[in-house]
Amino acid sequence: MSSLLRDLRSLGRTATPPAILPAVLDRLGLGSIARQGPASVDVPATSGDRYVTMASPIGRVFVAFNDRGVTAVMRASNAHAFERAYARASGRAVTKTASRPGWLTRRPLRADLSQLTPFEQAVLRKAAEIPSGEVRTYSWVAREIRRPAAVRAVGSALGRNPIPLLIPCHRVVRTDGRIGDFIYGTPAKRTLLRSEGVDPEQLERSAQSGERYLGSDTTRIFCVPTCRAARRITERHRVPFRSHRDAKSAGYRPCKLCRPAA
Repeated sequence: MSSLLRDLRSLGRTATPPAILPAVLDRLGLGSIARQGPASVDVPATSGDRYVTMASPIGRVFVAFNDRGVTAVMRASNAHAFERAYARASGRAVTKTASRPGWLTRRPLRADLSQLTPFEQAVLRKAAEIPSGEVRTYSWVAREIRRPAAVRAVGSALGRNPIPLLIPCHRVVRTDGRIGDFIYGTPAKRTLLRSEGVDPEQLERSAQSGERYLGSDTTRIFCVPTCRAARRITERHRVPFRSHRDAKSAGYRPCKLCRPAA
């Protein structure tokens, strides 16, 4: 027994193998607690934020996440540039991981929007509901979140979207139907829309002509032009409208799928 006690006491003087602590922290989702070298960012690395790279129609993106959900989607020239940009934006370090969590590509998306205001969170969660291959307007988002006068604020909130592509702010266009701006620029927005089957040039042409809605003379229902119901309307039965009021005056009712805004 005395020999065993001596052996146990000696463990207190034994240094922990260097690989143990990072492995334990990674297992706990805490990442590495120290970053080495002159390129490190001077912020604590204890947040458990990790990242992977993913392919997208506009090139490789860096996707950061923690146990609450996705925290950022960014484009960067390399991993070091991304890590520095992430640290500046969040105040936290982020660690690369080789394992991509299964929930990352599933819906509904798990997102950590805790650093945003309640209004910004409401805007982004509404944008996340827009189906692939469809677009809505800033005014539509404002009305859906019951802030119809906050159209400009909606645009500002979308411009601060920390996880573009996964929360598809590229599917929100100007109230007049024009493509509008995007975090990564209008050309990238056009590329993303095309990848989902939307014709940006047609959207612009419709905006220039003032045709904001499309009705069916058989169902007497009108939609936003990219709505999946609108796409089923054959050419001979399409009725364009310049406004919500024009459509209702003609005896058409709004689509329950796309809920065209006034």
